[in-house]
Amino acid sequence: MNRPIDYTDESLGELEIVADFLPSPDDLVLKQQQTKVTISLSTESVEFFKAAAKRHNTPYQKLIRQLLDEYVAHEKQKASPS
Repeated sequence: MNRPIDYTDESLGELEIVADFLPSPDDLVLKQQQTKVTISLSTESVEFFKAAAKRHNTPYQKLIRQLLDEYVAHEKQKASPS
């Protein structure tokens, strides 16, 4: 596994340049305005989110933010006239 890479001067053959079809990294990130707040939560709640975040390999603050965003979207939908 730790063998050195053997670089050669061999020809790569005929190459073709293709147009870039992938979005830039900046276009992949959803930019949503955020406001920093300080909040005290129960230890039980924080431990729950930290455990869930660890299972999903994501920051626990992101899970809390997503939960709140979902709640707000649900309540806005409920409040809007049909």
